[in-house]
Amino acid sequence: MKRKIYLTILLSVALGYNSAAQIVAPNATLKLVADGFGFTEGPAADPNGNVFFTDQPNNRIWRYGTNGNLAIFMEPAGRANGLYVDPQGYLIACADERYELWRIGMNREVEKLAVNYRDSLFNGPNDVWVSPQGGIYFTDPYYQRDYWTRAVPDLAAEGLYRYRDGQVTRLDDQFKRPNGIVGTPDGKFLYVADIGDNKIYRYTLRKDGTIRDRHLFANQGSDGMTIDEKGNIYLTGKGIDVYNPSGEKIQHIDVPVNWTANVCFSGTNHDVLFITASDKVFTLQMAVKGAR
Repeated sequence: MKRKIYLTILLSVALGYNSAAQIVAPNATLKLVADGFGFTEGPAADPNGNVFFTDQPNNRIWRYGTNGNLAIFMEPAGRANGLYVDPQGYLIACADERYELWRIGMNREVEKLAVNYRDSLFNGPNDVWVSPQGGIYFTDPYYQRDYWTRAVPDLAAEGLYRYRDGQVTRLDDQFKRPNGIVGTPDGKFLYVADIGDNKIYRYTLRKDGTIRDRHLFANQGSDGMTIDEKGNIYLTGKGIDVYNPSGEKIQHIDVPVNWTANVCFSGTNHDVLFITASDKVFTLQMAVKGAR
């Protein structure tokens, strides 16, 4: 793999719509961490700011440390896609190879949390978020993979699910193709992207972990999402678009690739945006921190 650690990309960051919304650090530029991957996805930071991300075509999970070290964390990795570090320090993984939801320890031991819904195999868990109350929320779209032997899904619906205490609950199936997901750190709201319909929905989370008040947040789809300390939502696809909590677009960040898959906040101060973008990964110094 060709690696270019901290190579500064001489591209200006497009700071778009509201100059008063200073979310990117002044004079910050994208830095290329490494390239030569198959397709990068699923960045998730641990409490110390180290990042785990996936290279699904090559069946690997990588770890990028706050010290700049980049190394393979796990291979094979269940064709993992979306990742999230839960409050206990486990890596929750959407293991797409056999349509499962995994919990991975730092010793790389795997526990299969969910393998089906009502005796039907999942379409392929894609992205995941863990609430402070411990509920694991994940999207389950159907993307036909070349490493599958099946050619049609078991489930007719492409839905939003919650896993808790060994039980899987379908929360919503009114999507064309759900994808990115993120919640607020207080556990009050959940955002889900319907990338197939170019929509972002916001739900209120009840105390029991179920959802209510499905609300159209933005007329834009997203592959992956993250949230900052001000409640701004970061959407990915053709670069990164940032929306404030009222659903107004306040900024666009150009990324020099055909597709930007996902983002998370990283670094010792949780103020570095880590970006998975096609065969590359980038960082960008921010003026805000990730929500915690």
